[in-house]
Amino acid sequence: MVTIQDKRKAWVGAMRLRTLPLALACIMLGAFLAAAAGALKWPVVGLCVITAVLLQILSNLANDYGDSVHGADHAARAGPPRAVQSGAISAPAMKQAMILFGALSAVSGLALIVVAFGLQALPLILLFLFLGGAAIWAAVNYTAGSNPYGYAGLGDVFVLVFFGWVGVLGTYFLQTHTLYWELFLPATSAGLLAVAVLNVNNIRDIESDRQAGKNSIPVRLGPERARIYHWCLLIMAFVLAGLFAALMYQSLWQFLFVLAAPPLLWQATAVTRTDDPRRLNPLLKQMVIIALLFDFLLGLGQLLS
Repeated sequence: MVTIQDKRKAWVGAMRLRTLPLALACIMLGAFLAAAAGALKWPVVGLCVITAVLLQILSNLANDYGDSVHGADHAARAGPPRAVQSGAISAPAMKQAMILFGALSAVSGLALIVVAFGLQALPLILLFLFLGGAAIWAAVNYTAGSNPYGYAGLGDVFVLVFFGWVGVLGTYFLQTHTLYWELFLPATSAGLLAVAVLNVNNIRDIESDRQAGKNSIPVRLGPERARIYHWCLLIMAFVLAGLFAALMYQSLWQFLFVLAAPPLLWQATAVTRTDDPRRLNPLLKQMVIIALLFDFLLGLGQLLS
């Protein structure tokens, strides 16, 4: 008999709260950059955080549902057990939860737009309504839907866009109402680290994804080249952050992110040397923490300069 406590545990597990720091990392970096420009607005940052968390939970629920429906989740999968695949949560119940979090994301996003721009800035409101709708669509259709883009190997692109460009630049613009091209450097850096998190996940699931027809980048590249790709993601993120610090140089504080180099190097080396998919699970969690640390140091360095 399934108890209420078991159900609660299954729902918490399906939400994958351990992934939330990654959703918050890009918001934090955008907030630091806005603060460095003297334009920090706490109500906007707070609503950015709420919206990002709701979208991340929506994405996690949709991923649990979609991978179970499409067959990527099965008993032989190396990752943690999934709620729908294990039977802990029914597919209809998961769909209802997705609808709920989709609606909450929409309400939070609308409140964010109104607080940031007021009702008079109609073009900007329409732009961010479009971006919000795109974010909800992307959260759901990564593995759910009739033609999930994650199964075509496009997950990395969408993660770069939403965890990098939209997350960082959107948070900055909602507070400052301005942008300059150099900001794409730290935004891309944050996005590449988020892609690295996805890449570790997909390296772990190469065999189960291949069996399910989920053609992620590691499935297409193979295990060895997927690990080289992982190195490229981390190196490029570091280089772009360095380029941004050099172009915007005011003090050595802007290179504070260099302190994250040792854990990045250790993590990439560990991923390269780990062949057992199940042993990649702790490295996946560590990559989330390292990405959060990197974005924190990058943003803090700008604020202190």
